[in-house]
Amino acid sequence: MKTMKGPALFLAQFAGDAAPFNSWDSITKWAADCGYAGVQVPSWDGRLIDLAKAATSKDYCDEFKGIAAANGITVTELSTHLQGQLVAVHPAYDEAFDGFAAPSVRGNPKARQEWAVEQVKQALSASRHMGLTAMASFSGALAWPFVYPWPQRPAGLVELAFDELARRWRPLLDHAEDCGVDVCYEIHPGEDLHDGDSYEMFLDRVGGHARACMLYDPSHYVLQCLDYIDNLDIYKDRIRMFHVKDAEFNPTGRKGVYGGFQSWVNRAGRFRSLGDGQVDFGAIFSKLTANDFDGWAVVEWECCLKHPEDGAREGAEFVRNHIIRVTEKAFDDFADGGSDDAANRRLLGL
Repeated sequence: MKTMKGPALFLAQFAGDAAPFNSWDSITKWAADCGYAGVQVPSWDGRLIDLAKAATSKDYCDEFKGIAAANGITVTELSTHLQGQLVAVHPAYDEAFDGFAAPSVRGNPKARQEWAVEQVKQALSASRHMGLTAMASFSGALAWPFVYPWPQRPAGLVELAFDELARRWRPLLDHAEDCGVDVCYEIHPGEDLHDGDSYEMFLDRVGGHARACMLYDPSHYVLQCLDYIDNLDIYKDRIRMFHVKDAEFNPTGRKGVYGGFQSWVNRAGRFRSLGDGQVDFGAIFSKLTANDFDGWAVVEWECCLKHPEDGAREGAEFVRNHIIRVTEKAFDDFADGGSDDAANRRLLGL
């Protein structure tokens, strides 16, 4: 067993144009002041990182990590959630997702997809330069508009979508192998990889690629009514990243999983700050520890009610209190009477 690393914070929800959230130096100082030991970096945010330079210059990456280290912070992983989303976009979402891309490729789905692929490649190369072993991402989605089988889906539609998704990701996974970095897909509604079955459909099509791994976030499973503890045992060999995020699901006579098109506050399923939702984190931290999870506990703050800075500060303490320092001896070692083969044979009457 291993003691989990943490607490760390995903910076995507905090980066902004006002201090201390507008520069790498100041945001890492703020994160340390909140009680964090590490940060996960949104690679698309130019206020924090120059991704193109990180992909080509180890010296830049050493300087980048050095600034964080001087502030008491470790870089845990890079994230390509937004770029990964753009690796595969159904035309129904072209306009909605266009803002994730560089202005030069907006309005041009082909150019945007090529840009996204290059961005993911750069983040993998940058991860290698930083000595990181995992990168977070979304899979993107071609089949998501057809998630509910009405109207009836034409035969072969979903299979074709997953064939194409695998075709687009396979070269990126091969580059990840060259870099020694796992691609950890966040299993998330809105992505074609949104639960265990869909992940396995993809994994089959990329030949069980060793780098096609999982980011485990129980909040998305609560909102799907999926058994998030059983999931940890099923995919223990593929879970390489952990977002600590809370959620609650309170169905009524008016709304359930689909939410009735309501705002986050008025949905049955809502993301909450750590400790304010229904996720059994005691069971999760215990299971991950028993399963030899060798990664970071990364807080992803999302809450429809609480102020983000309060959620961040509370989250650091919450994770610190849940990380289990593993034991190096059995609790009943005090009663060890000693043994040898001869004694064992006598105990068995042999």
